[in-house]
Amino acid sequence: MLDSLTYLLEKIYLLANFSLFHFVSSEEEKCTDYCERPSFQRGDLLEVPRTLFIHFGIYLGDNKVAHLMPDIMPVITNDKCQIQKVVTNKRLLLGVISKNASIRVDTVEDFAYGSTILLNNMDSTLKKQPLANEDVAKRAEKLIGAIPYSLLWNNCEHFATYCRYGSPVSLQTEKFCESLKSVIRDQRSVLLSAFLGVLSIACLGMAPSTTLPTVLVPFLLWMAG
Repeated sequence: MLDSLTYLLEKIYLLANFSLFHFVSSEEEKCTDYCERPSFQRGDLLEVPRTLFIHFGIYLGDNKVAHLMPDIMPVITNDKCQIQKVVTNKRLLLGVISKNASIRVDTVEDFAYGSTILLNNMDSTLKKQPLANEDVAKRAEKLIGAIPYSLLWNNCEHFATYCRYGSPVSLQTEKFCESLKSVIRDQRSVLLSAFLGVLSIACLGMAPSTTLPTVLVPFLLWMAG
């Protein structure tokens, strides 16, 4: 049951990213170091806006970045040349759904994927003292390879913050959870879920697959609220 709920939450999280997660606030943007022509130091934390979320990585030097990237390609082929190609948004989304990822090393250009790079923005956002840059880079290098993926519990932000600050944190996940709490606390969600349940029974007929959710979902929302 817990696995099912986690899976459902992750899919909601994925959909929410289309509109919910351009996480950097206007106030934070004023003090962010936007790097058009980057000059990075080994161990710096880099972040770039991707289609659905902010993507994070650790600079290793020599124009290389280590980052946790969901990717379906290693599941369907052993061809290292194909796997090492730039991960497209389609490959990324399929990797998220299948929960397959790897911590890989790409060039800064491939990591950025055409977006502007933000440098060490999390230092001021988290208000945490980063580890020594060499220690940050070594942590990232030790983790290179295949790794399970979870939007909520083990994403690229968890990887980057673990390397730089010593503990995994994902502000995007926290923001999503807070948004989810506000939806649950809104009692209109109970009425909406009950209405959708009755509608499903009317369209699909009375059956356990329609009746049980119609009763259970509004009840759980009511109790949680």
